Amino acid sequence: MEHKRLTLFAGHYGSGKTNIAVNYALRLAEEGKPVCVGDLDIVNPYFRTKDSAAVLEAAGVELISPQFANSNVDLPALPAETYRLVQDHSTYGVMDIGGDDRGAYALGRYVPYIKEENDYRMAFVVNFLRPLTTTAQEALEVMREIEAACGLPFTCIVNNTNLGNETTRDILDSSKAQLDELCRLSGLPLWLTTAEEKLAAQMGQSVFGLKLQEKYFDIK
Repeated sequence: MEHKRLTLFAGHYGSGKTNIAVNYALRLAEEGKPVCVGDLDIVNPYFRTKDSAAVLEAAGVELISPQFANSNVDLPALPAETYRLVQDHSTYGVMDIGGDDRGAYALGRYVPYIKEENDYRMAFVVNFLRPLTTTAQEALEVMREIEAACGLPFTCIVNNTNLGNETTRDILDSSKAQLDELCRLSGLPLWLTTAEEKLAAQMGQSVFGLKLQEKYFDIK
């Protein structure tokens, strides 16, 4: 798998971007790379990168998150050290961006640094079984809203279509038509298809296995 120095995951609420960001950071660490994860999600206080702090620490992955993450204090602010992700080129940075355009506004302040370095991947995470992204056209609208809010274009797509513990190979296969259409409409390539680790193993190297997936599903 080719890695960029900086990888950003964004998408609609409940798309699974946080889980993917954590797992991708762990993959980088397994390959012996210095990794720092930044939690930029100032919108959703319930499913955060902070939830995996112990797992990340055990793997040698640094975590930068809002001071009051996972507390009952609602203070949507990012720590100053978040700039390290875009300024320290000796570390692989992974950024978990807040859902939709409201969450993407927080990314805007870092965009000039990201564009200047120009060694990034901006991944749009989509679950076609989530409300408001059931079709390629709906997903494209969310994608464009996020891009307009943060000022940074997506470079690829991550297909995280799932039904939690009920996800099967047939469910993943059923998303192909909408996925192909989204790639066509956006002009972007598919980078990853993701699934829970056991299912991913059944499908081969074309699917990225998620060890923590069950914990992060936000099915409502």
